[in-house]
Amino acid sequence: PSTPTISLSSARGSICRYSTESSINGCTALLYRNHGNPSQVVQLESMELPSVGAKSVLVKLLAAPINPSDINMIQGTYAILPDLPAVGGNEGVAQILEVGSQVKTLRPGDWVIPRDAGLGTWRTAAVLAEDDVISLPNDIPLFSAATLGVNPCTAFRMLSDFEELKPGDTVIQNAANSGVGQAIIQIAAARGIQTINVVRDRPDLTQLIDRLKAMGASHVIKEETLRQHEMKELFKTCPRPKLALNGVGGKSATELLRHLQVGGSIVTYGGMAKQPVTVPVSALIFKNVKVKGFWVTQWKRTHSQDEGALRGMLDELCSLIRQGKLTAPACSEVGLQDFRKALDTAMQPFSSAKQVLVM
Repeated sequence: PSTPTISLSSARGSICRYSTESSINGCTALLYRNHGNPSQVVQLESMELPSVGAKSVLVKLLAAPINPSDINMIQGTYAILPDLPAVGGNEGVAQILEVGSQVKTLRPGDWVIPRDAGLGTWRTAAVLAEDDVISLPNDIPLFSAATLGVNPCTAFRMLSDFEELKPGDTVIQNAANSGVGQAIIQIAAARGIQTINVVRDRPDLTQLIDRLKAMGASHVIKEETLRQHEMKELFKTCPRPKLALNGVGGKSATELLRHLQVGGSIVTYGGMAKQPVTVPVSALIFKNVKVKGFWVTQWKRTHSQDEGALRGMLDELCSLIRQGKLTAPACSEVGLQDFRKALDTAMQPFSSAKQVLVM
């Protein structure tokens, strides 16, 4: 659908164009009617849009990534599942086209992202409640805005909420090349925190190590190295980590645990290996390690009444983006109609680029 022209009057009071008759009355969306293999159950369909109510906004979606949690939701294996039929996608950036007469915080032209999961971002347009979205500055790169709400927020909270980290302290993480992993590297570097980044061995390992170091990674090592003598050498140059961040589970998580300092924390935010986290008895007794979990959706829900919490974090992240200290992961731009190819690519192991649907 073509973007309606929005006339903004210079007079403050009439800057918003109120409308009961929406200028867009339909959209194209990626819909699924039952759970299963995403490339089989997701369909591109036309949908009607409701009219814009007093407290709602009409938005044009600009870009929306395909994240692992989006795939899990469609498969029916995620912790929260929307009622079916549902529009796919939990993250993305949209532009406000129209606002209802009682909307206070948003105006046409604003960029917004979802406050919570389950909004259904894989569509060209939507009518949403004012409270469903939060505004972002529109002077940051499009892909940074589209991928801000989940992975950088997860990284930010895990680096802030579990251990008091000071410049010079160390964090160790697996899945260091993931969206969360790359955000952890960059946010930690901006705070003067050293990172030990664990990645799986692969053919292009040298290029990957160079790429992560260019982002600010202090050390990048293979999973196998965690069990080798090299670690002793590494800890001559930096302190043992206070915090371990686990997106994998299984053996990888146990190895991270072994290197924590006494009283340190391991925080699990993902389980790519689909294996439980096994904690050696000695780590609990002699090191008194703390074993925690983190889910950004729960954090957002817990803090939904605290307007300053999400706003403050997004402002800080946007400030890092503007300073060039936080970049989006490598993204592949895909048109909505090429969604099957994008879903298949997103499900491949070692995928180096995030698939982003551009409307």
